[in-house]
Amino acid sequence: MLITIYQVLEWIETGFLMVTLFLGLHYNLQMFQQNGYKNGEYFSWGTKNFDRQRFLMPTAVIFLLQYWVKVPVVQLILAIVMIIWSIAMIMAYSLYWKTETKKKLVVTARVKRLITTLVIIYVVFLVILYRDPWFWTGFYLFAMQEIIIFCNVINHPIEAGINKHYIHDAQRIIRANPQIKIIGITGSYGKTSMKYYLNTLLKDYYDVLITPGNFNTTLGVVRTIREHLKPSNQIFLCEMGARHVHDIKEICDLFPPQEGIITSIGPQHLETFHTQENIVNTKFELADAVPYGGRIYLNADNEFELKRASEYTGKRKIVFYSYKTNKGYHASEVRLTTLGTEFTLTTPNGETARFTMRLIGEHNVINVCGAIAVAVEQGIPLEKLRVPVRRIEPVPHRLQMIQRGEVTIIDDAYNSNPAGSKAAVETLHMFDGTRILVTPGMVELGDKEVDYNYKFGTYAAANCDYILLVGRLSHTDPIKKGALDSGFPESKVRSFEDLEDAMNCAYGISGEGHKYILLENDLPDAY
Repeated sequence: MLITIYQVLEWIETGFLMVTLFLGLHYNLQMFQQNGYKNGEYFSWGTKNFDRQRFLMPTAVIFLLQYWVKVPVVQLILAIVMIIWSIAMIMAYSLYWKTETKKKLVVTARVKRLITTLVIIYVVFLVILYRDPWFWTGFYLFAMQEIIIFCNVINHPIEAGINKHYIHDAQRIIRANPQIKIIGITGSYGKTSMKYYLNTLLKDYYDVLITPGNFNTTLGVVRTIREHLKPSNQIFLCEMGARHVHDIKEICDLFPPQEGIITSIGPQHLETFHTQENIVNTKFELADAVPYGGRIYLNADNEFELKRASEYTGKRKIVFYSYKTNKGYHASEVRLTTLGTEFTLTTPNGETARFTMRLIGEHNVINVCGAIAVAVEQGIPLEKLRVPVRRIEPVPHRLQMIQRGEVTIIDDAYNSNPAGSKAAVETLHMFDGTRILVTPGMVELGDKEVDYNYKFGTYAAANCDYILLVGRLSHTDPIKKGALDSGFPESKVRSFEDLEDAMNCAYGISGEGHKYILLENDLPDAY
């Protein structure tokens, strides 16, 4: 009788394990995608975020006891325990899927191929090695990460072949359109904003193609060319992102730029670059790719760019833009208004013009100065750029101002960094009213992460009335310590598990005048 009951329970258990496996694979494939389909980065993510799926360890223990212990009564008890535990895991993964994921899994052709390989390996194991769905479902469950990596290794030759075909096709399209001028845009931060701002300034005079969204990887550029480039296009604003040394070189080798813009360089993606020197060298791979005599646009307010500029003097035309150093195309008389920002721009030959834009923040001033510099160098008169500058739209989640009655949300949630976070709280300080910072802290800063978050806390203390911290203590504790060490009142530093609770608190804070809430960073699901 016990054997019959156990067999029924085993099938029920297998069903629950399959549901758990489906949800678990969905979540892990999502994280694998967010880590760029890179085995090393995905494995590192799994190691650092073990606590998110720590419930898989008891699963493995129960599963192994079921496999080894052949006492019927014990197996019956363990089967019941596993069913109950599977229900708990289903609830946990469902919570991740429904409420804790901001960037959903995109079921691309590559994901479909990976899923196909996962299924084929499961079936092969089941048919050839051990014909027991319960065993292989349980094994797949607690070895999901390793199996995804294994299947990705199997698929590598296929993916490499497909990518090679796409790259060659994109190169063919570029060769068939010799009229196109490629202007590469890179930097640790500001490159996406620069791309959109420059597009607004150029599009009345040129037929412009831009990489959509943050399509800034090699394959993102390839996809843009294959799907969007037209014979009428005259300028291709090609955003180039990097997480590893030579990422920029790879794009430039495939699609050589005629001109290059480096927006700002700083400690971004230190987890993968390891050193600041590697970051600088990688960003300047764009400058190396610009042909002799071609233009390189450099942010003169950035110490790394200013230091490296001399290496290219006489070989390329260096065009500086700045706010603080007054080099090249530079801004002055900057004034914050209720509608945005006003500033005067002076060109290298002394010509000036007064501009108004709907953007706020020092980094937006410098980026718009850079965009104006590029536009003027393309032959557009400075005076003709007044209206296009007024038309520049705020890039979503990059100091984007959103009115909510008596509250103004300053949304800077896209991707925080040490320089940007400091500039954001200093911008917040410029407003009269109750100034509230909501942040989960900064990530991907390697062994400097604690130090940079601590410094962020000191900047926040000097510029904010309230500091509301969201999420993991490893990111927010250094901010809190930095603020308190700077003399910020402890009663005005509060911690919350999620953004919704923090925002409810922010809306409930009473104070004089208008209320300004700065949302600084919105960590990706991988964090």
